[in-house]
Formats: sequence, structure tokens, C-alpha cells
Amino acid sequence: MISTDRAVPSYRLAPNYRPFVMPALIVVCAVIIFPWAFTVWMSANDWTLGQARTFVGAENYINLALDARFWESLWHTIYYTALAVILPLFLGTIAALIFDEQFPLRGFLRGVFVMPMMATPVAIALVWTMMFHPQLGILNYFLSLVGIEAQGWIYDQATVIPSLVIVEVWQWTPLVMLIVLGGLAAVPREPYESAEIDGANGWQKFRYLTLPMIGPFLMIAVIIRTIDALKSFDIIYAMTQGGPGTASETINIYLYNVAFSYYNIGYASAMAIIFFILIVILSFVLLIVRQCTVWSQAGDGK
Repeated sequence: MISTDRAVPSYRLAPNYRPFVMPALIVVCAVIIFPWAFTVWMSANDWTLGQARTFVGAENYINLALDARFWESLWHTIYYTALAVILPLFLGTIAALIFDEQFPLRGFLRGVFVMPMMATPVAIALVWTMMFHPQLGILNYFLSLVGIEAQGWIYDQATVIPSLVIVEVWQWTPLVMLIVLGGLAAVPREPYESAEIDGANGWQKFRYLTLPMIGPFLMIAVIIRTIDALKSFDIIYAMTQGGPGTASETINIYLYNVAFSYYNIGYASAMAIIFFILIVILSFVLLIVRQCTVWSQAGDGK
């Protein structure tokens, strides 16, 4: 008689593998879980370095909700992030469409175009700070050649954030170009041949063929650029330190000042927790949008 009993697979980790997994778990707990748990604990305390620590519960979060400077820094972060995502996405897509064509020295020019990504942020900040100088900067010199008056750039509260975005666009447009270029390389050529037979022009082929097919790649670029722009710190701090006044003070800059200039560790920890939650929510929304983009693309092909 043949037994029909089947062994139920066990998904428990075999004891002989545990010594190999435990170091990784310890590292994860030490590097990720413990710091965040400690930050949450610090956010519940009124703790200024050099003074006694006092448990205050949710008081830091309540004060944060009433802090006008925090809301101002949040607006600066949103403004900066929106510009730093939209402009590289637009310019990077155009650059990808150009470099997708066949022309002499295409490979060399691609390499030149991506060079800004390789520069260190502090070096970039120093060079652009000199270029933005109202009297000695080369940008105002170029403007004077075409009859435009000199601009204040990073030294003017009205133009400081757009000026910082120019640096961000210059450095990270090549990244968007590479992502979109990868999407263009995966696009099949048969639909374009059919469109040409039907008499479609260049804009129609881009609008109804190229753009829908590279949509998932554009969403990847949006996710990467959004997360990167939200946590931008080094270039802003090196160029303006949040100035003039607080005109370019993003949440990261304000958090740094509270923690390392005012030494208010508890309040800075509460700010870090709120900022982390906002990033997680935004990332989750963007991932859902990307999944819908991929689903729509698959559905169109049915």
C-alpha cells in the first residue's frame, strides 16, 4: 500500500544556519533599530546637552506643531523638492531623447554630460558660490552681456531657493537622463514603424508611444529624486547655511541647527521623527503611483 501522506515543508530556520544569520541580525539591530528606538526615546525628553534630562512625553511634538520656524522650513523643503524634481525630470527626459539618437561623438558627449554626478557636493558648492557672487560671479557677467541687470542669486531671499535648485538640477539631471535612456533602450521599435505608416508626426509618436512606455522609468526617477531632494543638506549648508536669514532653511538645516547649534537634542529628535514619517508616507504614495503606472502599461497591452 502506497502512503499518500506528504511531508509538510518546514520553514523554520535549521539550527545549523543560525550562527550565520545572527551576526546580520545583530548588525541590523545595532545600525538601524536601536538608533531609531533611541531617537524616539530622546524625543520624549526635554534634553539640552550639559543640562539635566526631563521626561516630557509629547510636549516636544506639541511645541513643534506651534513652531512657526518649523512650518517655514517645511514650506522651504516642499518648494525646494518640487523644483528639484520637476526640472531635472523635464530636462533629463529631453537629454535622453537627444542621446537616444545616432550622431557623431554620442558616447563621448554622454560621458561629459554625466560628469557633474561624480563631483563632491562641497566642491560643487564652492564653485557655484563663486559663480553666484553678485560682483565677481561669472553668471552676472553673462547677464550683463545680454542687457539683464545683476541678480542677487543666493544672497537674495527671493532668489536663494531657485538658485540652489539650479545647482541641484546641474548635478542630478544626468541621473534622470540615464534612467530614461534605459527605458528608451527597452522600448520596442515596431509601434513606431506602424505609426510612421499611419502618418504620425514626431510629437504624436512621443505623446502616444514613447511617453506611456517610459512612464514606469519616469516614476522611478521621480521617486529617487524626491527622496534625494527631501534629504538634501550638504550643498545647502555649504552655500547658504540656511540664509540669508532663514530664507533657505529646510527641515534638515533647521534640525541640524537645533541639535548642534542650540544643543536641544530632545526637540531635534522629535523633528527627526516627524520628518521621517513624512518621508515614509510620501515614498509609500509614490510607490503606489508607480505600481499603478506599471499596471496601466500592462493593461494597455492586452
